[in-house]
Amino acid sequence: MEGGNNNFSNKTFLLVFLLLAVLNNTVHGQGTCRLGFYSTSCPSVESTVRSTVESYFRSDPEYAAGLLRMHFHDCFVRGCDGSVLIDGANGERQAGPNRNLKGYDVIDDAKAKLEAACPGVVSCADILTLAARDSVVLSGGVSWQVATGRRDGRVSIGTEALNLPGRNDNVTVQKKKFSDQGLNLQDLVILTGGHTIGTTSCRFLAERIQGPNGTTDPSIDPSFLPTLQQMCPQDQPTKRIALDTGSQFKFDTSYFANLKKGHGILLSDQLLWTDASTRSLVQKYIATGPFNLDFGKAMVKLANIGVKTGLDGEIRKICSAIN
Repeated sequence: MEGGNNNFSNKTFLLVFLLLAVLNNTVHGQGTCRLGFYSTSCPSVESTVRSTVESYFRSDPEYAAGLLRMHFHDCFVRGCDGSVLIDGANGERQAGPNRNLKGYDVIDDAKAKLEAACPGVVSCADILTLAARDSVVLSGGVSWQVATGRRDGRVSIGTEALNLPGRNDNVTVQKKKFSDQGLNLQDLVILTGGHTIGTTSCRFLAERIQGPNGTTDPSIDPSFLPTLQQMCPQDQPTKRIALDTGSQFKFDTSYFANLKKGHGILLSDQLLWTDASTRSLVQKYIATGPFNLDFGKAMVKLANIGVKTGLDGEIRKICSAIN
């Protein structure tokens, strides 16, 4: 009998230990998102976000690129927790890479509608993730399923956003920044393909096309250089031009075709073709089928970076401020 009691006690201890381990994982945000997370608590979430994004997109299609970029910038700093949405003097939102992000008003609008329908239920992080997917679809890209259940972070530090992938990063640096987020070389190339929509400021091209002493970037196709210089006159540094020349609002593969021709706008983009380790992937994604398939897969991986679930984080009442 004594041995039997010890066996019972050991089994009880093991069960309690396992239950505590599960609870601990949930509390500290190590759970996972899932499809249909709001199916009972707020079934209108996806349709509300979609209709909101669509209304802004119809008035200005540049919102699509803004929301896609915002989601990327959010996930690369503290994970996909909506920290980029927090307004404040020293937060991510005010950091250099995020100052020109477009789409905060879209997220705020969708959040207000969802708070009216389902108070305190839907996170800003999930709204942003859904909005990024809807932006791609509205621009002509293929859809993918978005798992939800993220919670919002309570911390936003501007200096952390300075480590985002930059326009002059060589491929080695880009690989390191993506690897630090659990993303591989294929993810790097395919996600950078999001530049198929959107614009950039001419001041970011100045050294490439009209450098000191008349020097120019040799990776630029010489026949394309005069076009770039005409698009970005020296006296118009704030002028914005398409990242994908001739296809600013269409989610397609011409971005990769342009890299092959030496027509990349940002140096970091063009280097994906000139670097031997990424050239074959650029060539692969000139084809529409592989691009559409792999972009959705990579976006799912991106959206799972550092998510907060369970009792970690919070559900903000408004997206621009912690509760």
